[in-house]
Amino acid sequence: MIEISNKIEVAPKLILVSGPARSGKSEVAEGLAAATGKAVIYIATAQVDPTDLEWQARITQHQQRRPDSWQTIETPLDLATILHTASPQSCLLIDSLGTWVANCLEQEETLWQETLNNLRESLTLTRADIILVSEEVGWGVIPPYPLGRKFRDRLGSVTRTVGAIANPVYLVTSGYVINLSQLGTPISQFLVQPLPPYP
Repeated sequence: MIEISNKIEVAPKLILVSGPARSGKSEVAEGLAAATGKAVIYIATAQVDPTDLEWQARITQHQQRRPDSWQTIETPLDLATILHTASPQSCLLIDSLGTWVANCLEQEETLWQETLNNLRESLTLTRADIILVSEEVGWGVIPPYPLGRKFRDRLGSVTRTVGAIANPVYLVTSGYVINLSQLGTPISQFLVQPLPPYP
């Protein structure tokens, strides 16, 4: 909990927005960030490749949507440090977890688990509002190559880890926003309840 000047304690918000490609999840996250009324810091996890013009065009499209008052920090890897040092008066918009996971793919499994644990701990301890954008990549065909499967599995683990501590969790798909926190039951609660009989 954070103690602010009027002595009222306010818990920082932790929001997850996920969805497939071109679903509008980034626009939804940007709207949520603007609505906080706080100083927004856009955390860009993408690495710029000057030879990839299509990727640069995507990044430019995101940049043009942001208000001039927003600060941008490019952080391909070290999210934990930024979360630890964030001010209670700020809202961090992290876009996206998918590109962050891609940047970490070279980490061997033990180091990756440490990185994931550090992210979770940082999210629970941060004093700022946090909005995270994550891609949904696990609904399609299993990739036929090891690196693709590794990426899909790691991103799925990250999204599930963050979703377990975020509230609300939004799914953006087919032009609609669904509040999973209102409509769904967390797995941790579902598994301790009596399960319905098998039909």
